[in-house]
Amino acid sequence: MGLKWLDLPLVGRGFCSDVFDWGNNRVLKLSHADRPFEKIEREYRVTKAVHAAGLPAPAVFDLLELDGRHGIVFERVEGQSLFDITRVQPWKLFEAVEMLAALHVRINRCPAPTELPAQREWIASRIHSVKDMSSAERQDALRRLEQLPDGDHVCHGDFHPANVLLTKTGPVVIDWDTATRGDPIGDLACTSRLLRNAVLPPWSPFYMHWILRATRPIIHRHYLRHYLRRAGGSRSEMDRWHLPLASAAKSLRGPSQLPKVEK
Repeated sequence: MGLKWLDLPLVGRGFCSDVFDWGNNRVLKLSHADRPFEKIEREYRVTKAVHAAGLPAPAVFDLLELDGRHGIVFERVEGQSLFDITRVQPWKLFEAVEMLAALHVRINRCPAPTELPAQREWIASRIHSVKDMSSAERQDALRRLEQLPDGDHVCHGDFHPANVLLTKTGPVVIDWDTATRGDPIGDLACTSRLLRNAVLPPWSPFYMHWILRATRPIIHRHYLRHYLRRAGGSRSEMDRWHLPLASAAKSLRGPSQLPKVEK
């Protein structure tokens, strides 16, 4: 009999995949059976490209199928996420926000590899996939999207504290499956939406829910101030992205949440 995923040691668990120890300082990120293969192949291709471009992304080794599920073999990254660090040490919250903003600027300054799809085309495809949207709403969102600038820089698309791992050699960013080639201000708008709207998972400690409710507006302003100070641009430029992004977000199932990680 061949290798079964149930035989592998579990490293972490997320909403769309499970992560298993693969040996030789590698892990297997194995997607759930209902996740379309094209999304997994896209994550493999894009992560490989941004790693080759010198960005702090894990090395990628293989794309495979195991026991009816598709997965990607990555370099094993040893470190805690910024989310986990602030969960245990909430007094480091604003220090983490500044670190996150500086890292975001670093990523957005990188010229995008050709393997990354265009940002506006990616957002438009998400808007087209929304089922519970009137024709007038869809056309308004697409019209506003068409008025936004193109760009040729790396945009992560899902940049938040749980996707940044702090290692002995520096931060490593994971989950590049939504990365595109586009306008950094549009990517800032994606993170702005997450900071303003994302909810913590129900298993998070009660005090973290309270801290988030009490500090969310301050965290959001702090993040934008530090990002824009380093990268340039303005709040008004970013705000133009919010309606198209809000429309595209309707294609997602359920509220945005930070993932659970089991060690």
